[in-house]
Amino acid sequence: MPIVKVDKLSKAFGGIRAVSDISMSVEGGEIVGIIGPNGAGKTTFFNLLTGIYSPSSGAITYQLNKEVSSKSFKPHKMAKYGVARTFQNIRLFKNMSIMDNVLIGYHNNLDYGVVPSLFRLPSYYRNESNARAEVLKLLEIFKLSDKENEPASRLPYGEQRKVEIARALAAKPKLLLLDEPAAGMNPRETQELTSLLTWIKDEFKLTIMLIEHDMSLVMGICSKVFVFDYGMLIASGSPYEIQNNSQVIKAYLGGE
Repeated sequence: MPIVKVDKLSKAFGGIRAVSDISMSVEGGEIVGIIGPNGAGKTTFFNLLTGIYSPSSGAITYQLNKEVSSKSFKPHKMAKYGVARTFQNIRLFKNMSIMDNVLIGYHNNLDYGVVPSLFRLPSYYRNESNARAEVLKLLEIFKLSDKENEPASRLPYGEQRKVEIARALAAKPKLLLLDEPAAGMNPRETQELTSLLTWIKDEFKLTIMLIEHDMSLVMGICSKVFVFDYGMLIASGSPYEIQNNSQVIKAYLGGE
């Protein structure tokens, strides 16, 4: 059974249809790429998947922690449903430490209430200690543990991207949505990220959907690729099929 099913999904802003009649499904354990020119509707599509926008028509259904449809999506509840994401424009708390930025992603996994927090009961300290230990493991994976106390603003752009991915993983999602994860990275960092995402998918038993313009990354790790153009889904298939699709070459790669 697909963990994500999208049926005739559309989103209009006034007279502009940013997403138009999209139908697709994603199986568990895949890394799926969403590609297309700037303005093709890719980020709008992610915003629909995470409840930031409500569909003008159509539906989204998740089969994750429980079945949930777009009729009940709320952005602040998506982590509980098993969905986490990063954004095209980095959204870190720049004056907070790297550790604290990633701890924010962990908050849904804490099981103490208001009273233990106010009175600093043993359950509060136990949860906080476990959270910091798990976040430190994530920082070690991203080779950031030696900078855990540094403000996020001091990191290079590529490392800020890694902090944002680590924060998303701290929520323990089953579906991870990455909006241009390689943006701002140099070739070496992109190559490291390519290997890391495959490892993360297997290690954390995740499904990953990513928007990306770096075709070497997309074609290197994605089992399936969906191509958007002018808000419409114009092609889907394996990386090989997409690379040899004449409609994709014309719309996205600039061919005749």
